[in-house]
Amino acid sequence: MFNALVVNKDEDGKTSAAVEEMTLDQLPQAEVTVAVEYSTVNYKDGLCIGPGGGLVRNYPHVPGIDFAGTVEASDDDRYKPGDKVVLTGWRVGEAHWGGYSQKARVKADWLVPLPAGLDTRQAMAVGTAGFTAMLSVMALEDHGIKAGPVLVTGAAGGVGSVATAILAHLGYKVAAVTGRPETEGYLRDLGASQIVAREELNETVKRPLEGETWGGCVDAVGGAMLARVLGQMEYGASVAAVGLAGGAGLPATVIPFLLRGVNLLGIDSVMQPYDNRLRAWERIATDLPMEKLEAMVRPATLADLPQLGADILKGQVQGRVVVDVNAG
Repeated sequence: MFNALVVNKDEDGKTSAAVEEMTLDQLPQAEVTVAVEYSTVNYKDGLCIGPGGGLVRNYPHVPGIDFAGTVEASDDDRYKPGDKVVLTGWRVGEAHWGGYSQKARVKADWLVPLPAGLDTRQAMAVGTAGFTAMLSVMALEDHGIKAGPVLVTGAAGGVGSVATAILAHLGYKVAAVTGRPETEGYLRDLGASQIVAREELNETVKRPLEGETWGGCVDAVGGAMLARVLGQMEYGASVAAVGLAGGAGLPATVIPFLLRGVNLLGIDSVMQPYDNRLRAWERIATDLPMEKLEAMVRPATLADLPQLGADILKGQVQGRVVVDVNAG
């Protein structure tokens, strides 16, 4: 027997999440069984845990879009018992049972070996959010980061926190956008050299172009803020779009693309090819300072997840939540 957070739906369509005991034969069929050690909390997790079930289609369901642990059994030659592995993406925790469980069974193709220099707890302090942040930094580098500061929107969130720490570690000046003044000290400790109040950027303006201010941007907000930021980018600079906390709409014009050669780079972490996953995790192990990572961490257990799921949907989770699935 082992414990898992299970979301159930009743006859009236209402969902509820609670920790339940399960057996191995209840797990889905797949090649690799993993003894999960840590998971984390992402916006998608909040949707899947919360009322209505969000992205979940079939019940009962075990959420958790990422996890790290040790292989217990494998029918695939790439993995053997004792191997340390990480999983992010592939709709695990949404369409497939995920990491909010002491055991998980998944396809071998979905796993990545734990990179040298990281343990499983650190890997989940990084998690999907940090993995996405690294993909964003890599995309900006591939297109050339310009001279001005790199703007990070939603900087106190999971993606923003890791992006801020990585960019600062790489030597870039980071301008961190936040709507919570109390997070300024936290963001400066991560390496932000400039704090930008959300109110300065979250209103659209009639002018399609403003002064060339930012040498790059990691945007976790979308909506009106992204539209505004596009008009403030330096010539040839890029924006890595990773989120839509401010809405899915984009009330922008094509002028920044046509007159300044601005690039809007879409970042998807779910279906990333294996080779790029390895590249990103190896970069994380070298380019994310572990002491900065530790400063982001808030510990949690399976029993804490229903409340944390609600909190993250309200924007009330700072940094990275690391869920020890084996803690009482």
